[in-house]
Amino acid sequence: MRRADRLFQIVQLIRGRRLSTADFLAQRLEVSVRTVYRDVADLQAQGVPIEGEAGVGYRMRPDFDLPPLMFTVDEAKALVASVRIAQPRLDEALALQADGALSKILAVLPSASRAAAESLALYAPPVGPDPATRSRLATLRIATESRQKLQLRYLDLKDRVSERLVRPLGCFYWGEVWTLAAWCEVRDGFRNFRVDRIESIGLSEQRFRDEPGKTLADLFRRVESERSSHGN
Repeated sequence: MRRADRLFQIVQLIRGRRLSTADFLAQRLEVSVRTVYRDVADLQAQGVPIEGEAGVGYRMRPDFDLPPLMFTVDEAKALVASVRIAQPRLDEALALQADGALSKILAVLPSASRAAAESLALYAPPVGPDPATRSRLATLRIATESRQKLQLRYLDLKDRVSERLVRPLGCFYWGEVWTLAAWCEVRDGFRNFRVDRIESIGLSEQRFRDEPGKTLADLFRRVESERSSHGN
C-alpha cells in the first residue's frame, strides 16, 4: 500500500470510531505500531485534527467535519449487494431509507463506478416476512430504540397463548424467521419470541434503562458461556 493511501485509510478508520488504538490501526493496515505512530504524528503536523497520543488511542475532534470520502468500486458493489439482500427482509420504513441512502451514495460516484456498482450481477429474490410481520418489525425496532416496554400477546409453537411484559433488546434474522430478543418481566429472564407468532403488540408507558443482568450484552455473554460449556 502506498503511504498516501495508508494515510487516507488512517483518517477514515479514526473518524469512524470513538477511539482507535495504535494496535488496532496497525492490524487493520498490516504495518508496525511504530509506523502508525509516525503516520499519525505526520497527519497531526499537517493539521488533521486527530486527538490522543501513543499508548492511549486516537479520535477525530468532534467539532471537525471532514469532506465525504469517496467509495471504491468494490465498496460500492458491497453496498449495492447489502441493500438488495436486506430490503425484502426489513420493515418497509427501514427498507425505504436503505434505498434512499444507497441512491445518495451512487449519485456522487463517478459515472463509471456507478455503472459498475449498479450492474452487479448479485440479486436476492423478493421474498421475506409477510406484511403483518414487517409491520411488527417496525414497531419492535422503534420500541427498542426508544427503550419502551411492550405488552405482547404471544402464541408459541405449541399454540399456547400468553401475555408478556418485555423489554425489547434486539431483533434477529435467522434466514427464514425474525425473532425478538427480550427480557421478560413475567418470566424474569431472557426470552426469544418469533415475530410471526406475536399476535398483538401494545406500547407500554413504561420506559426502561440498562440494569445489570438484563441487557443485550448480558444475553450475548450468557449465550457465549453456554456455547463454550457445550463445546467442552
